[in-house]
Order: sequence, then C-alpha cells, then structure tokens
Amino acid sequence: MMSALIAPELVALDADLGPDKHDVIRALAQRVADSGRATDLDALVADALAREEVSATGLPGGLAIPHCRTSGVDEPVVSFARLSSPVDFGGKDGPADLAFLIGAPAGGDATHLTILTKLARALARPEFGKTLRETDSAEQAAQTILDAVGDAPAASQSATPEPEPAPAAAEKRTLVAVTACPTGIAHTYMAAEALQAAAARAGVEIAVETQGSAGATPLPAETIARADAAIFAVDVGVRDRSRFAGKPLVSSGVKRPIDDADAMIAEALAAAADPNAARVESGRGDSSESAGAASESWGGRTRRVLMTGVSYMIPFVAAGGLLIALSFLLGGYDITDVYGAVMVDNTLTNLPDVQALGLEHALFDSGLAVYLGALFFVIGKTAFMLFIPALAGYIAYAIADRPGIAPGFIMGALAANLFGVANADGVSAPATGFLGAIAGGVLAGVIAHWVSGWRVPSWARGLMPVLVIPLVTSILAGLVMIIVLGKPINWLMEQLTDGLAALDGSSAVALGAVLGLMMAFDMGGPLNKVAYSFAATGVGAASLAADSPELRIMAAVMLAGMVPPIALALATVVRPQLFTPAEHENGKAGWLLGASFITEGAIPFAAGDPMRVIPAIMVGSAVTGGLSQLFDVGVRAPHGGIFVLFAVTNVLGYLIALAAGVIVGAGMVIALKSVGRAPVPVAATS
Repeated sequence: MMSALIAPELVALDADLGPDKHDVIRALAQRVADSGRATDLDALVADALAREEVSATGLPGGLAIPHCRTSGVDEPVVSFARLSSPVDFGGKDGPADLAFLIGAPAGGDATHLTILTKLARALARPEFGKTLRETDSAEQAAQTILDAVGDAPAASQSATPEPEPAPAAAEKRTLVAVTACPTGIAHTYMAAEALQAAAARAGVEIAVETQGSAGATPLPAETIARADAAIFAVDVGVRDRSRFAGKPLVSSGVKRPIDDADAMIAEALAAAADPNAARVESGRGDSSESAGAASESWGGRTRRVLMTGVSYMIPFVAAGGLLIALSFLLGGYDITDVYGAVMVDNTLTNLPDVQALGLEHALFDSGLAVYLGALFFVIGKTAFMLFIPALAGYIAYAIADRPGIAPGFIMGALAANLFGVANADGVSAPATGFLGAIAGGVLAGVIAHWVSGWRVPSWARGLMPVLVIPLVTSILAGLVMIIVLGKPINWLMEQLTDGLAALDGSSAVALGAVLGLMMAFDMGGPLNKVAYSFAATGVGAASLAADSPELRIMAAVMLAGMVPPIALALATVVRPQLFTPAEHENGKAGWLLGASFITEGAIPFAAGDPMRVIPAIMVGSAVTGGLSQLFDVGVRAPHGGIFVLFAVTNVLGYLIALAAGVIVGAGMVIALKSVGRAPVPVAATS
C-alpha cells in the first residue's frame, strides 16, 4: 500500500535550514531519509540539485518547489519547511519562506505522478499558502497538503475551471494552451492552473493540454479549430505542434504564466485580433529538441542546434563505419579496389574468384566472404556519404523544424560534393566537409525559419512547406555556400588535413591527450561530441593507409571514451566502501558500457560527486589518448569498443593504452574520494 504523500515528521515550521537553497534542499532531503522514505539520500539530493540547475524553482508568493524524479525514493514524497529566514530560490518577487521538496520515483506509475501534479496545482492557489503560514501545528500543515491533493482535479485532464458567466449577447472568446517543463512534474501543471485562473478572471474560455510526466490528453481537434489563439508555455518541444498551425501564437517558458498569467491571456487576446501577429507555422511538426524560445539563451540555443545535428548524424557514422570495418574483415583491405566489379559482375550463385582478383587478405580465401565484403563496403560507404548531409540537415531542422530539413540536406550534400562536380581536368569542386556542413546547416535553418514567417494569402499556405520554403531556401543558401563560403572553408579543411598529416612524436601524443580530456569532461555532452565528430569524419576515407593520422585519432577518441565507465567500475570493486549501493549497481553496468564505447555510463557517478569523479576520469582518458597516439594505434571503425578489435591496427598497443588509462582513472577516483570524506558504511554496500 502506498504511503501518505507527507507526514508530520516531514514538516518543519519556522526552521532555519541554512542561508542558501542548496542547504535547504539537503535539509529537506535529510528529513525524508530520517523518516525512512529515502532509499538513497545522495541520489535524492543530487537529482534535486541537478533539476535546480535547469531552471529556478522559486515561484511568486514566497514559494519554492525544488523537485525531481529520482532513484532515491520508491514512492512519491513531499518534505515541507516554513523558513524562519526566507531563502532565494530565484523567484520573481524575492526569497521564499515556504519550501516544498517533491520527490517522484524514477519509474513511478501514473498514480504517483497524478498525486504530485495535484499538489503542483494546489500550490498555485493563494489560500493554500495562507493556511500554511498561519498554522502552528506540523500535523495540520501535513493535513492541509493532503487535503489539497485529495481535492485537486486530476493532472492528466485538460479541463478548464468554470469561469464567471459572460454577457449573453457576446460570444465568448476561446483560447488553447500547452504547458510543458523538462521533468513534467510541477511547473507544467502550475502553469496550467495559473492560465486557467487568469482566463476565468478575464471571462475567456481556455483549454490547456498539459504535456507532463503523467501523460497528456490531446486537445480535441474541434477545440483547437474553435480557438482564437494559442499559448505555448514550454521549456521543451510541443508534441505534434502542427495541430495548431495558423493559430495566432504567444509563446514563453513554462515559468512565465506562473508569474504573469494575466498578461499572457491579454497578449493572446490581442494576438487574436491582430492580423500581423505571429502564428504557428504550418510546416512545423514535432520537435522534442526545441525549447521555448523566450526562455532559451543564445548559448543554450547554439548547443541545442549543434547537438541535434550531431545526434542525428551519429547513426549514419556508426552504421557506415561498422559495415566498412566488417567489409575489411571479410574481404581484406584490398576490397576497396574491386568492390564495384564484384557487386556488378557477381551474385550469390556466381561468386568472385579470389585469386583472379588478387585479394590476399580475404577471410579463408572465400568467394562468399569477398562478395559479402564488397556489398557491406557499398552499403557502409553509402551511409558515410550521407552523414555530412545528415549533420547539416538536422542542424537546419533544429533551427526551423521540418521546413529546414530538405534545404539542410542539400547544403550538406554541397559540403560533401556528393554530386562529384569536377572540371575536364578532374579537379573537383571545393568539398567543405564537417565545417561546411555546420555552416550550411545553420544558413539553411536561418533562411528557412525566416521564409516560414512570411505572411501569405490563405490559399498559398499549403504551398509554403512543400514548395516555397525549400525552393527559396535552397537557392539563397546554395548560392552563398558555393559563391561565398566554399573556397574559404575548403582552405581551412585542407590546412586541418595537412596539419594532421604533419603530426608526429610529442605533438601527436599531446593531441591524443587533449582528445582524451574532451571525451571524459562531459561524457556524451558537447565537448565529447565535438571530439568524436572530429575523429569520425576522418574515418570516411576507407582507403587510407593503416598508419594514417585520421585512423590514429579515431583510435585515441574511442579508447579515451571507453575509460571512464570501466575505471569507475574497477574503483567500485577495489574500494567498495567509498561508493553507495546505487553506485555499485552502476559499476556492474559500467564494465559492459565502457567496453562498448558508451562513455555515458560514467554519468551517474559524476552527477553524485562531480568534483572528484570528473577530474579523475579526465586524467585517465588523457593518459589513454596519449598512449594510443604514442603506440600508433589505428582503428577503422568509428564505434564498437572492444567488439571491433578486427578493425584495429596494433591490438597490443590498443589494450595497453586502455588498461593504463583505466588503472590511472580508477586510482585517481579512489584517491580523491578517500580525501576528506567518510567512507560509506560497509553494511550499506552489501
């Protein structure tokens, strides 16, 4: 049976919990642990603080709602404090004197989430805070919170409170809204509650779709069609955004309606009466990567755009690279000289003659292996030819959504010279590669976004996403790419290639160490992806010699990315008393994740103790990256870890570099965790 959401022992009245929000969160989490409701205190604190970094949880009226989904609790729980000294949680109107720590289990079901979202709605009501400020009893405070949860409407519903009756002679105006925050627990529903209350005060009907963790009930199509305008109060993308196409739009981050819902309702009504108001674009669909424009900084937007492009590019690189590596395993490296003839002239019933083709390294001298190797090479090479267009296409998509995809792919194809344009002497048109794909994708996205905002007659709106936007964007961006950017970027790429070819000795080792630092610093974040993309781009030239610098760079990056999860897994075995039970479980998974080149396996450790873990694994990865370059290790596969040893040059050096970095990283973690920190009790680790 599920425990009550809050109990008197989880309430502190007129308490001094510390001077800042970090102290308050830790104190509230400690109450949860002391009551026996926390399975992992460290995880609860770390997850709540991590959520706090996403956006401030201070609210108008002196409220603060730090919250998270966490493995630190098995049931939903709330710890509440009325603070004797208000603490700044980033609220618009000053420090908070009422603080609620809301914890939801990471795998919580709909019942858990519904309870929490009912509480979030209750927090938007002024009388709720008033009662909590006046009570002298922890029991009464806990009961007030429980009563609010029992009386609040279900969170998964989009029902609108009944507004005051409007004059019968006037047709009531209607609005639709979507609210969504990153965790989907609190702000999503408080924003909905605030919009509904403000609409009632304005005599306006509103239907709100809450896209939260408890699920969403999509607004009926007829409700959307009847609405005069739409409000998007979101910090993440709006699911199925195209349903609202053509509606006048007011958009913001999810916190704004909590702070100023009346103004947003007024702005939406004004937009409905303004023929020149911004509207939901007809060509835009889902965009889970997009964040609310009003709440996203330029730095955050740049990171999101580049990460979107890279994340969509990686499957092309991984699939293509592994297929090419398999083709070399089956047909030998010489398969690059004969793959075309084998594919055209041979079939499964007419296998190639290995000796006639001069293939000395074919697996078992088998005609079938050569035939499959040639086909794998063609498929893999095709995937590699598409990864630069994919990078540009999805960068453009991150900026302009669907209208940017086609022009972005075209700019990426120009960057890769996919058409193979050359003059009569065989001199190719400039190929701008990875850098050109980024520039072309941004250019296509910006132009497509601009064109999609054009005001056009209603009869022409259907032509915009399928004809006007891709045509105009491709012309403008393509001309800029070819005429203005092509040769300068190509020159930069040539300088980069020449510089890599010149690396030798200490300079190569230093590059390997720097790439190792980048791979370990954010474990799958922007720096990690930049290093990986830099290396994977070079693997595309599959006919490179085994000792080419591009293949050595790929080896350094792959090995350095394998180190963090394995090093931390080893540390949990060598000094188990330094780690929590949850970290022991993560360590068990870390062996396989690291061996598979999934650096993200180290994130749970870094989130709980970043100041000790991150420097340690960076040192380990730097050692491995430098040794990989020193031993001239090369790898033709851009992914796979130890499972692509067949594609590795100097396997012994590969294994030595990996082992050295793992040992150094594990040793550093153990040393740093042993300084100034009490060990976890042995009983807790069993």
